[in-house]
Amino acid sequence: MVSCFRKTVFPMAFEQKLSVARAAALAAGEVLMKYFGQGVTQRFKGGQTADLVSEADVNAEQAVIRVIRENYPHDAILGEESLTGTDPQSPQLWIIDPLDGTTNFLHDIPHFAVSLAYYEAGVPKIGVVWNPAMQDMFIAVAGQGATHNGQPIHVTPDERLEQTLIGTGFYYDRGSMMEATLGVLADLFRENIHGVRRFGSAALDLCHVAKGYYGAYFEYFLSAWDFAAGRLIVEEAGGRVTTARGTPLPLAKSSILASNSRLHAVVEAITARHHERF
Repeated sequence: MVSCFRKTVFPMAFEQKLSVARAAALAAGEVLMKYFGQGVTQRFKGGQTADLVSEADVNAEQAVIRVIRENYPHDAILGEESLTGTDPQSPQLWIIDPLDGTTNFLHDIPHFAVSLAYYEAGVPKIGVVWNPAMQDMFIAVAGQGATHNGQPIHVTPDERLEQTLIGTGFYYDRGSMMEATLGVLADLFRENIHGVRRFGSAALDLCHVAKGYYGAYFEYFLSAWDFAAGRLIVEEAGGRVTTARGTPLPLAKSSILASNSRLHAVVEAITARHHERF
């Protein structure tokens, strides 16, 4: 079904878990592609004007859950559309976002992904991000590096802001959080960065840091399922991930700063300063 990447061999300790993670991501991707470009029923979440959810999100999540439950019926699952109250410190925990980039999806833009991670007692062990529209799969296993379609990837070696691109995202809040984000971007432009990219999928943005497209990526509000897989992919590609204030990233709603490590301190100084505005 997927010919654009070769299977990467990882230690037996995680080979079965990785196989299930890959299968679950592919199953969700099949569901998404049945809906993509066809028009789907959508609604707003939590009263947020632009926070959309579609029947594709819900059905893709059920496909992921079904694959996991068939193989690991006793593992905990934390998901965006259901099972949101699961303890993030569970001994065996799957964290899933069935459709990251819903707004892109609903506007027929082929930049969205299934994000799936496996954690043990709060520690990331496996991360899979799959864009079925572009046939792109990013995988990381703790201690074993990260790959894109089976090929090893590494963060950019950029050491100065004027050498690099920066990725970002905007939460649905159109007030102080948006203003803080714009303030960071203004400061970064004053440092002569090459430019800013805002593509609308946090999971793929993190993979783009890992791939070396961006020197850094920041966002002021994400949920655990948005970054659980991408965080490990960045770290295994040689990067660093913290909150926008530079503190350890929790498995909870949080700001995020991911970088190639070399640029982390200089970007953190800017994102932390503007974080105080809200």
